[in-house]
Amino acid sequence: MPDQFDVSLEDSDLLGEVELTTNLIIAASETDEHLSAAEIDEILGVVPPAKA
Repeated sequence: MPDQFDVSLEDSDLLGEVELTTNLIIAASETDEHLSAAEIDEILGVVPPAKA
């Protein structure tokens, strides 16, 4: 009989957020300056809106 409490917990959204946060922490630790909004957007993979 399988153990009903033996389940693998994996939240792909949470793992993605942890990866993004980790990337920001690493980038911030590698510079003496503040990261610009553009640099943060690039690290997070934010695509600028298309110009009309």
